Amino acid sequence: MAANAQRSQTLRGYSGKRVYHLDYHGIFGTHDADMQVEATYTAPNRKDFKIISQSGSKLLINHVLLKLLSSEQDAQEEQNRKQLEISPRNYDFSLVGTEHSADRDFYVLTVRPKGPSKYLYRGKMWVDARDFAVARMQGEPARNPSLWVSHTEVEYRWAKIGEFWLPVHNESETQVRMGGKAVLTIDYTDYQVTGANRAGPRSPGETSTLPNPGAVSADPH
Repeated sequence: MAANAQRSQTLRGYSGKRVYHLDYHGIFGTHDADMQVEATYTAPNRKDFKIISQSGSKLLINHVLLKLLSSEQDAQEEQNRKQLEISPRNYDFSLVGTEHSADRDFYVLTVRPKGPSKYLYRGKMWVDARDFAVARMQGEPARNPSLWVSHTEVEYRWAKIGEFWLPVHNESETQVRMGGKAVLTIDYTDYQVTGANRAGPRSPGETSTLPNPGAVSADPH
């Protein structure tokens, strides 16, 4: 939470491109839709979207993809942002282990929501051991997003872009209650940081509020 607060205070704006792709296979046939979007973020809570192109099923575009953009803007409202926080206010956490890649180390935690909010999920998260940033989340929503949906699996990935951790890929697979499956992917590219405080984000070693990664170990139970 301390590391997230530091990054939030430093990052004042960015822009980037997104590609949305949605496939549906089920009792209503096979349909797909694509949309390319330019997105801009202005601190503390403003997101703007410009649709560059769209193709495929108008039904999927109007009732799924465009609603995703609207929902993301709604999530920026202060009350909703509090519900989105990855914090003890919203989740119970358990540190279950560590994972290693060629260039980074991660703490693996299980997360259990404290309430059935549509903004929360249950599953696992991978936290970068150097920057204390969430690099990956995997699981299912705490509350079913629609009566038409029987089950949804989600995975979000972030990457370090310059000095900041930003989303790079989202994927969700939804089982439709009346039969069928929908798979949505979002790819994020071409980031440009448009505003940042001059001091830049501090590393964990520069503040006493963040522990040294070597001092953290998994719960043996």
